[in-house]
Amino acid sequence: MSTAASSRQAGALYWPVQLRRNVGVRGLFAVVMAFLVAYGFLFPGLLTASGFAKFTQSWFPLALVAMAQAILMLTGGISLAIGAMVSLGAVIAATTMTGPLGVAGGAAAVALAGIGIGGATGLIVVKLRLPSIVVTLAGSFVIGGAALLILPRPGGTIPEWLSELLAGNTPAAFVLLVLIVLLWKLYLATPLGLSLYAAGENPVGAYRSGVPVDGAWVAAYAISGLLCTGAGLFVAAQTGSGDPVIGTAFTLNSIAAAVLGGIGFLGGQGTMRGALAGSLLLSLMISVMFFLGFTPVAQYVAQGLIIIGAVAIPQFRKVQQ
Repeated sequence: MSTAASSRQAGALYWPVQLRRNVGVRGLFAVVMAFLVAYGFLFPGLLTASGFAKFTQSWFPLALVAMAQAILMLTGGISLAIGAMVSLGAVIAATTMTGPLGVAGGAAAVALAGIGIGGATGLIVVKLRLPSIVVTLAGSFVIGGAALLILPRPGGTIPEWLSELLAGNTPAAFVLLVLIVLLWKLYLATPLGLSLYAAGENPVGAYRSGVPVDGAWVAAYAISGLLCTGAGLFVAAQTGSGDPVIGTAFTLNSIAAAVLGGIGFLGGQGTMRGALAGSLLLSLMISVMFFLGFTPVAQYVAQGLIIIGAVAIPQFRKVQQ
């Protein structure tokens, strides 16, 4: 078979495969659309350029941590250090970007911290064969302590022009998210990306087939760390300063968004588009309940019930079948 014929055959199979992978999240997409309509009705300003920019800015950090959690769950792992990594990224950005390193140097420090800590965590999980939940729980205390050492209390500064660029009236957050999704698609075409699902679904079988399972796991942790510290940088740009505990809520929210998006806890199940849809639904729920006048306690209860329902319904369907 010629190369051209192989390419045509692969192209013909691509969209049917993608449609099959969307089967499990079609209901989620419908719920997201319903919440978007409700949000647009309650807040007509969403349809303006400024309103759209503000909405995507509020969603963007949650989208990043949902992706960070999802990539680990696809490998069969999970991270309880997501929030601590977000906080670390925020304080590094706030303490370096107005100093000698400048914005470029500060952004590089944020990226290196995410990749380095994430990669080190992955190596510990892989080499010592320890449960990821234990390693990341311990890591969350170490990373959170490091954030407090760098910045014991809220402070530091983000250059005003950077805050205006990322958190102003421009859709910079949406553009960044699109670029990250495109990079993710490119990553899935690499050997490590192709190994991701196999390493999560059946690591023993994948290893015997020559798949670089350990490399796929370590790369997943490194990318996850980069996404988390990147989210911290963005949060710092939103507030104009750093806070060593600002990421606390992101840990559980990242798990909730990934689970809402159909990512399985056992690895190899789900898609990144599902995780992004889950993060968007979670963000919309918070916004809609705020406009409806829900108290904070009622918001937490409603979020919990919706998440339980979203997780339970697919399982109920499996039992019925």
